[in-house]
Amino acid sequence: MPGPEQHKAAITQGTLVRKARSLLAYKPADVSPQRRVQRHYTMRLWSVRHARFLEWLYARFADMFLTLHPVWKAVGYGRAERPVKFVEKRVKGLMFDCRMCGQCILSSTGMSCPMNCPKQLRNGPCGGVRANGSCEVEPDMPCVWVKAWEGAQRMRDQNAICNIQKPVDQSLRETSAWLRVTAATAAEREKASEAQ
Repeated sequence: MPGPEQHKAAITQGTLVRKARSLLAYKPADVSPQRRVQRHYTMRLWSVRHARFLEWLYARFADMFLTLHPVWKAVGYGRAERPVKFVEKRVKGLMFDCRMCGQCILSSTGMSCPMNCPKQLRNGPCGGVRANGSCEVEPDMPCVWVKAWEGAQRMRDQNAICNIQKPVDQSLRETSAWLRVTAATAAEREKASEAQ
């Protein structure tokens, strides 16, 4: 039979937080942890399960955006930023619970956004992933990196998840990754055509 010290060690930080929260008279409207979990994780998990389709769709979308490069350039990427960011934030927020880091790597992480990791790890899981595949910090949440691995196995380039990612550049936070990638790709194409 476990002693009182073993029982005490089994209490997690999440349990203590939930217990303390239940003692408060203030209950925020519509911010139930269960509703939040169901709302965000359901779409996230759907995106991981359909990573191959989303990879194909994103490739078509990126081509279309690149085709519009002359338009973005004429309007000015700076002016296009605000409306494009508005749409990007809504679409990626719904699909991936996007944090708008400005350096999207969904195509190499199985459509599972690593910025959803409470530790914001960009190159794989921490050592605290639970045996059931849940997050160490948020036990109700599936580990972002376990899901990333599952999603990556469904994608064309399954090894892209092994690429080492640079640390997040905080100066790009709340900017459009769509426009940044489009501008960078267009610049590379222009450079290549000049070299020929």
